[in-house]
Amino acid sequence: MTKYLFTSEKLSIQVHPNDRQARRIGLPHGKAECWYILDAEPDARLGLGLKNPASATKLKTAAILGEIEQLIDWKPVKKGDFYYIPPGTIHAIGPGISLLEVQQNADITYRIYDYGRPRELHLDEAMAVVKLSSYDMKYSQVVPTDASSRLSLGSPFELFQIVGSDDTLLSQTASKEWQVIPLEGSVTVRGKLIKPGECGICPQLSDIDLSKNEKSFIACTT
Repeated sequence: MTKYLFTSEKLSIQVHPNDRQARRIGLPHGKAECWYILDAEPDARLGLGLKNPASATKLKTAAILGEIEQLIDWKPVKKGDFYYIPPGTIHAIGPGISLLEVQQNADITYRIYDYGRPRELHLDEAMAVVKLSSYDMKYSQVVPTDASSRLSLGSPFELFQIVGSDDTLLSQTASKEWQVIPLEGSVTVRGKLIKPGECGICPQLSDIDLSKNEKSFIACTT
């Protein structure tokens, strides 16, 4: 699943289970996701992992008392940053950010803290799957502005930034479904012109015409 997010306020602090944990409760798979930053205000932050290792009891207590933000590692972000978020990673998005989010298509989110909003929390479920440690920066990278790049970093899906019409990187990957989001210029998908802000979905790489592409973000199943 690929979607745009535009934040004007802090989004909830949450975590997702991995495949093994999800199957224990009858779901086909867990939920890994990633964020590609399209734009960010100067003071924009993402919450990824903990500043320091902590026990589940300490984390849960901090959430109940409204003090959990102090335990989260809030990282400054800028346009072009990319973060893969493995299952079990505590995470949150701050205000002032525009991003593309790609995730396994699973309706399974354990909300830990929601800034007083009247939505259900899932503290016990979250504590059973959360990694009580810092975020591993090996899962992040800065995407070059003017070059095609593979952005997968261990995810269960393939991700690419494609600049221009060269599909060499794409042709090295077998996929059952391609999702194409133009960032600059346009792409023709199955005969339909797709512009920035839209997403084209197709079963075959041959359905994608990059002849008018300037820059696109492309995700596919593997």
